[in-house]
Amino acid sequence: MKRILFSAALAAASVLPAAAYPEVNPGAYLAAQAAAGANDFDEAAYWYNVALRADPGNPLLIENALASMIAAGDAVGAVSVAQAAEDSGLQSQVVNLLLDADAARRGDWEAILSAHEAGRSVSPLVDGITRGWAHLGLGDVDRALSAFDEVTETPWMASFGLYHKAFALATVGDFESARDILSAEPPEGPMVTRRGSVALAQAMSQLGQNTEAADMVTELFGPDPDLGLTLLRDTLEAGEPVPFDIVSSPAEGLAELYFAIASVAGDDTTRSFNLIYARLAQLLNPRDADIALHAAQLLEELGNLELAGAAYASIPQDDPAFYDAEIGRADVLRRANEPRLAIEVLQNLTRSFPDKPLGHISLGNALRFESRFADARLSYTNALDRMTPNDPRLWFVHYMRAVASHQLDDWPEAEADFRQALVFNPGQPQVLNYLGYSLVERGEKLEEALAMIENAVSEQPENGAIVDSLGWALFVLGRVEEAVAPMERAVELEPLDPIINDHLGDVYWTVGRYLEARFQWNRALSFDPDEELSDRIRRKLEIGLDAVNEEDQAAAGELSVAQDD
Repeated sequence: MKRILFSAALAAASVLPAAAYPEVNPGAYLAAQAAAGANDFDEAAYWYNVALRADPGNPLLIENALASMIAAGDAVGAVSVAQAAEDSGLQSQVVNLLLDADAARRGDWEAILSAHEAGRSVSPLVDGITRGWAHLGLGDVDRALSAFDEVTETPWMASFGLYHKAFALATVGDFESARDILSAEPPEGPMVTRRGSVALAQAMSQLGQNTEAADMVTELFGPDPDLGLTLLRDTLEAGEPVPFDIVSSPAEGLAELYFAIASVAGDDTTRSFNLIYARLAQLLNPRDADIALHAAQLLEELGNLELAGAAYASIPQDDPAFYDAEIGRADVLRRANEPRLAIEVLQNLTRSFPDKPLGHISLGNALRFESRFADARLSYTNALDRMTPNDPRLWFVHYMRAVASHQLDDWPEAEADFRQALVFNPGQPQVLNYLGYSLVERGEKLEEALAMIENAVSEQPENGAIVDSLGWALFVLGRVEEAVAPMERAVELEPLDPIINDHLGDVYWTVGRYLEARFQWNRALSFDPDEELSDRIRRKLEIGLDAVNEEDQAAAGELSVAQDD
C-alpha cells in the first residue's frame, strides 16, 4: 500500500519496525491495504477503522486510518481517533498535525502552545509557523513576529518565515511593513509566488498604490493572466480599493502554510502527503477556492475521480477559480467514462466565458476523444480566434486542429496546420513525427518526411511510435535493410503495440526473413488490433505480403477505373 511519507525537510515520519505492531484483523487490514493502494480513501478509512476496533492501540492502523480519513475530507471525524492516540502516548506527526489544525479551527491557541511546550511536534518549519500564528491568535503581536523571525533564522525556512511575518503584519493593519517584506528581493524577502504576489497587490492597494500594483501584476504574469489575476488587475486599474483578504485570521494564516506545503511537486507518494496538508488547509480556510482547486487536482492526479469531481464541484460559480474548476471537472468526467457530461460541462463553460481560449481548447479535446472531429475542429478554430499572437499554446492548438482535419481526410487543411504548428514550435517532435509519417503514408515529399522523422527521433529516441515512423519511412523509401534496426528497436520500446509489430513483420518479410515475419504478424494479432488491420494481417499469414500487395494494387486500379467511369 502507499503509506503517507513525510519529506525529510518538512516532517520526516518515524516508522516502527514490523515486529512492534500487534496482530490485527487480517481481512480488514488487507482490505484497507488494497483500498489505500488504489487511493480509494473513503474505503481505506472504513476498513482501517474496522481493523482498529479489534486493535485500538495499533500505531500503524491509527496513522493510516487518520491519513485516509483526512485525505477523504473527514478531518473533523478523525480528531477523536487522533485525540485517543495522543492520550495513549502515541508519537505521530499525523496525530500532532491534525490536533494542531483542529485546535486552530476552534481558535484554541492556548491549547496549541501548551501542547508544544509539552513536546508536541510536527517539524521545525510547521512548529515554528504554528506557534507564530498561535501567539497572534492570542493577541500577542510581538511574540508572533518573534516566532516568525526565529523561523527566518534557518536558511531553508527563511522564505516561509518572511512570508508569514508579512501576512501577520497585514492582518493587524501594518500594510506598509507587509508590503516592504513582500516586495523585497530574496533573501531579504520571500520567494515570488502567485499567492505572495496577490498579497502584495492587496497590501499596495490598501496603501493607495493601485497603479503600481496593477503594473506589478502585469509584469509578473503577462497581459493575459488567469481569471482571478485578471479581475484583480482590472479592479486595481479601475482605482477601486482591494481588501487584504487572502489571509484574514490566524487560522487562515496557518492554512496558508499548509497550502504551501501541499503545493510541493513530487510523485504519487509526495502527492498523498500533499493531500493531507491540502485537506487541512481546507479545514482552516474553507472559503479559499484556490485551496479547494489544488485538493481537487491532487485527488485527480492520484486517480480518485469521485472525490476529485466533488472537490471541483464545491467551487461556487461566482468565484474566479470556477472556470479552472469546471475544466478540471470535465476532465474528471471524461476519465470516468462520462464523455457526454464532460462535453456538456465544457459547452456551458464556453457559452458563459466565450472569450477564454482554454474552454474551447478543452472542448475540442473532449470532442476529439469521441471522434467528433468536425466539431473538434470548430472548437479549435474558436480557440485560435481568441488567442493572442504570443500565446505559447498556439502550436498545440494548430497541431490538434491538424489531427482533426487529418481524420476528416482534409489533407490540405491538415498539412497547413501541421506546418503552422512548426512555425510556432520548430522541432517539436510530436508534430514532426505526425506530419512526417502522414507524408510517408501518402507517398509525398518522402525525403523531407524522412528528415522530419529523423529530427523527431533525435529529440525523443526512446519514443517507440516515433522510432517506428523512422523504420517505416525507410521501408517505404525502399531502404529496407536500413529499416530493420529501427523497427526492431521500436518493438523493444512498444512491445504490445499491434501496428508496430505488424510493421516489423512487413520489414522482415521483405528482407526474406519469412518465419520471423509470420511470428510478428501473429504477435500483432494477439494485441487486439482493429478489424481492418486484423483482416489484413490474417490475409498476409494466409498468402504472404507480396500477394496481399498485389491484391491491394489490383483493388486500387479497379477503384480508379470506377471513379473515371
